[in-house]
Amino acid sequence: MSLQTPAEPDQDPSNSRRITAIDIVRGIALLAMASYHFTWDLENFGYTDPGLTAFGWWKIYARCIASTFLFLVGVSLFLAHGRQIRWPGFWKRFAMVAVAAIAISAVTHFATPGGVIFFGILHEIALASLLGLAFLRLPALLTIVAAALVIAAPFYLRSEFFDHPALWWVGLSATNPRSNDYVPLFPWFGAVLAGIAVAKLAFASGLLARLADLAPGRWSNPLVFIGRHSLAFYLIHQPLLFGAVWLLSQVAPAPVETREVTFLKSCQISCEQQRDTQFCTSYCVCMLDTLQSEATFDRLYNGDQTPEFKAHLGDLAGVCTAKTDSTLMEGGQQ
Repeated sequence: MSLQTPAEPDQDPSNSRRITAIDIVRGIALLAMASYHFTWDLENFGYTDPGLTAFGWWKIYARCIASTFLFLVGVSLFLAHGRQIRWPGFWKRFAMVAVAAIAISAVTHFATPGGVIFFGILHEIALASLLGLAFLRLPALLTIVAAALVIAAPFYLRSEFFDHPALWWVGLSATNPRSNDYVPLFPWFGAVLAGIAVAKLAFASGLLARLADLAPGRWSNPLVFIGRHSLAFYLIHQPLLFGAVWLLSQVAPAPVETREVTFLKSCQISCEQQRDTQFCTSYCVCMLDTLQSEATFDRLYNGDQTPEFKAHLGDLAGVCTAKTDSTLMEGGQQ
């Protein structure tokens, strides 16, 4: 979104100044996003352990990046339309983001059918920008309360009612759908509302005017350029990074691992977010052995997302958890 300070009543909005400091923050966030996507590409081609970017600090890193982007969307929305909604400019930007989101869905449908991006960050930005207009005139405190409620909603309002694919965009499904970039309305719209509220408070306190007066040195020019062309950077960087890693894989391919080894590594990383290494090693072996013995490992590997198979995996996880706990307990008593 265009980050311009709202014009005073007697000023021409087109003459309002752009806040360079915000462009710099956005540029830093974009570079952080690129570093995360590059690591994901390395994982995708087998150069890192499977599941590396989906758990632990990498997961927190990804959420911080997404939160920063959406927070800045809220800031931008207020700066551009806080005094008066400039409908031509709004609809032009909205259309650009919406078309880009649709294009990403179409491309990933063919490129990564097992993880289609049906509601990623661009989809969220488009919808949140539209919904955020309703909060531009509300008091900052009320907007902060709304942000807190939106962020907390998934902890209290999840329901199987939202498990239908037509409602996945809401973000209140009992089980999150599979996607390479899933940024639903709840809780992520809360970050946009927080950005609107903070921008309101910053404007009322005069902080925005002081930020507009800042003139960073030449060191900031690359970050400012990236920040001012964020949509283009977002659309271009991943194909370039993905292509670069693909070329590397043609020259120096990563060591080939069996599906079983890949499963055990991914399972271990996921499990160790909650349990210790000893438990996870036994648990993951139990899961692999059970899946292979009942000939359902191929279904898991091929990304079977049917409710029946998900329920079955949940049952197996419960059985292996109980079996592993019992085995470790017996071993500790010896």
